[in-house]
Amino acid sequence: QQLQKALLDYLDENTETDASLVFSRKFYIAQWFRDTTMETEKAIKSQKDEDSSEGTHHAKDVETTGQIMHRAESRKMFLRSIIKTAPSQFSTLKMNSDTVDYEDACLIVRYLASMRPFAQSFDIYLTQ
Repeated sequence: QQLQKALLDYLDENTETDASLVFSRKFYIAQWFRDTTMETEKAIKSQKDEDSSEGTHHAKDVETTGQIMHRAESRKMFLRSIIKTAPSQFSTLKMNSDTVDYEDACLIVRYLASMRPFAQSFDIYLTQ
């Protein structure tokens, strides 16, 4: 979340120089929200599949489902708080006193992109 916020700070600071960054900022927020929803659905589905294969339902699994939902809701709350924050207010909510420059923003984007499912499975596609 700190990397996401740093990237959004960078995009917000540079919207005056490049209008397309406004779209990029909104796109990233929407994509991260969608990813959170998809990850939650996959995790719950895999747990249901495990429960049906075992034939019994454990209290431990219910806690795990609750934890998954809690994590997803905290991520969504973070993204919603960013959406509700006006761009002028967003720049005052800095992660720290250091600002992110272009090279740091590129590095953050590469790291966050590497965490996406397609990037993680790309080596599998190449070997096949």
